Amino acid sequence: MGHQHETGSGTLTTLVAGAVIGAAGLAWWLLNEADRRSRITRQRSMLHAPRMQDGSEVLEPGENGLLEQRVEKLNAEIARVRAQLERLGSED
Repeated sequence: MGHQHETGSGTLTTLVAGAVIGAAGLAWWLLNEADRRSRITRQRSMLHAPRMQDGSEVLEPGENGLLEQRVEKLNAEIARVRAQLERLGSED
């Protein structure tokens, strides 16, 4: 009877160890799959992301005039703010 108890205990230990190893393997596989899917999603989003505006993008023919107008307007606003700051500095 003592022999049966030891065999049952060994079988239970083997079963628990197998379950723990199986759970660890499943967790590792799930983490790898999540990481792989995340990488694939990031790569796909980079393919579809708009290009950064570093000046290398191609402008449409009609956009050059609009861009120049915007630059002129920004430069005028910068000059206006600079003049205000100079006036404020000279008042002190």
